[in-house]
Amino acid sequence: MAKKTEAERKYDASSIQVLKGLEAVRRRPGMYVGGTDVKALHHLVYEIVDNSIEEALAGRCGRIEVTIHEDTSITVQDDGVGIPVALHPTEKISALELVHTTLHAGGKFDNDAYKVSGGLHGVGAAAVNALSEWMEVTVRREGAVWYQRYQRGIPDAPVKKIGKLEKEASTGTTTHFKFDETIFEAEAAYRFETLMNRFREMAFVTSGVFLRLRDERLSPTREMSFYFEGGVRSFVRYLNRNRKPIHDPVYDQKEVDGIEVEVALQYTEGIAISEFAFANTIHTPDGGTHLTGVRTAVTRVINTYARKNNFLKEKDTNFSSDDTREGLTTVVSVKHPDPQFESQTKVKLMNAEVAGVVAAVTADAFSLYLEENPREAKKIIERCLTSSRARDAARKARELVMRKSALESLTLPGKLADCSERDPNKCELYIVEGDSAGGSAKQGRDRHFQAILPLRGKILNTERARLDKILANNEVKAMISALGTGIGETFDAGNLRYGRIIIMCDADVDGSHIRTLLLTFFFRYMPALIEKGHLYIAQPPLYSLKAGKEMHYAYTEAQNQELLKQLQKAGKKYSLQRYKGLGEMNPEQLWETTMDPAERMLLQVTVEDAVAADKTFDMLMGSEVGPRKRFIMTHSSEVRNLDV
Repeated sequence: MAKKTEAERKYDASSIQVLKGLEAVRRRPGMYVGGTDVKALHHLVYEIVDNSIEEALAGRCGRIEVTIHEDTSITVQDDGVGIPVALHPTEKISALELVHTTLHAGGKFDNDAYKVSGGLHGVGAAAVNALSEWMEVTVRREGAVWYQRYQRGIPDAPVKKIGKLEKEASTGTTTHFKFDETIFEAEAAYRFETLMNRFREMAFVTSGVFLRLRDERLSPTREMSFYFEGGVRSFVRYLNRNRKPIHDPVYDQKEVDGIEVEVALQYTEGIAISEFAFANTIHTPDGGTHLTGVRTAVTRVINTYARKNNFLKEKDTNFSSDDTREGLTTVVSVKHPDPQFESQTKVKLMNAEVAGVVAAVTADAFSLYLEENPREAKKIIERCLTSSRARDAARKARELVMRKSALESLTLPGKLADCSERDPNKCELYIVEGDSAGGSAKQGRDRHFQAILPLRGKILNTERARLDKILANNEVKAMISALGTGIGETFDAGNLRYGRIIIMCDADVDGSHIRTLLLTFFFRYMPALIEKGHLYIAQPPLYSLKAGKEMHYAYTEAQNQELLKQLQKAGKKYSLQRYKGLGEMNPEQLWETTMDPAERMLLQVTVEDAVAADKTFDMLMGSEVGPRKRFIMTHSSEVRNLDV
């Protein structure tokens, strides 16, 4: 008989572990809130606020207030009916304690209690409790105030009555919690802008509900409130406020087979596609069947109208979905009694029946609009025709750029100084501004794993240009060839030749502009590289201070002032140099400060909020001058002779 291997000997009945209570959440937080990073930290807040939003959808809540306290704890207060506090008939503990200490326990399984809900798994409040250092829940209902405190998911004591509810006081629930710093990453911290953008979205898709966010970490306290009655139609207008719409928003709201659909769409003169989908007020960034329904309907309606009115001849092919989506801003919100999400973090809606329902509602509204507004309909069809011709030209240009494999030397741009390593996960590509900096970078790099691609001048502003024009730009073609992923319909992140793509620009106005142009290109045409964490920004030093044989580098103005104070205090003589360009550093300095993995600082580019990012790029790089000028005036500490 063969002897058991060491692995086989170790695996027996005693190896089977049972995680009781909320221990599973603390052991595997990624399964419940998506990880332990800053995104997961914000997800804790969303889970609690979502519970209040569901009270609003049930018609029992009109006001929700969220506060970030100085100690980084969070308070969420609503004026709903309050979580039940009576003993559960079978579990024999308070219902309040049950929903905060037991997974898959909640009122969302019963359609009588909540017709529409996003938290059908019943793990939201319990997961937040498990991942909090402490949590306090106060409930105002049944003429009294009830309270319970938990530490890392475990109750300090049973639910207790702590006072009488005054007649003028509203019912509701207040949840106060502090995330567990032993679980979340050290640099994770709440961002006011991230929460603000999320709550704005919630207010748009939950019309008639007042949402307020306060941040007490700042002095004076920062505060923002949201209240909208126009629903997703107001949302579309908000998204397009820095663009030039070519018609009023097309809008409809209907309930079909128990599924409530609200959709709004509007074409603009730009080329950017903006699509936002919500299921039971929860933003689904990866879309799903509701977004598929809108896309299908829009394409079908436009093709039908174009053929009926002779915009498309018999020999012409139909418009593709890409042709009909260019310049289109779409917001769709569905409320489903039994939504099926791809995961607990609810990034994608999976209900198959939703696609047909949304498509029917969208098609009815859009068809009627085109028939009743022939002038606007003609503008929409003409922009689809222009998009179709440009897409055909882009396809030919793309085939020309990508004719040979990106891994073959013939397709790599001549200016690229490649690395010898062939494992993409170990390789880095530095996209460097200018030949001078490119020369220093090529000499200073580690040739084994670092590749250098110098760019000559500023690339095309891809926010204002179609793909065929973009692919005619030599600098863009060089980047696409070097990366190996293709672009547009042929984009494949699996062919990426470098695990890190690092933008390295001068620390001046031109450098900032080039960096913004590059970020715009990646955000609009290769967003998967950002989503998968491949894109970075190098942080070269602003100053060098030489004191004797010692060389010090300062990466910020504050660091420079601190170094100056230290040198002056020590009585040392020093020379100060302000770096305006990367080319001012010799290869050794560039390696030491900006390229050495052991010493350098890199900023990873992430997109926490698609709405905010879309708005920012549109405002900074779009055709409208007014919003950009206001932004510069607001964010510039010193503005002289401004010419935008």
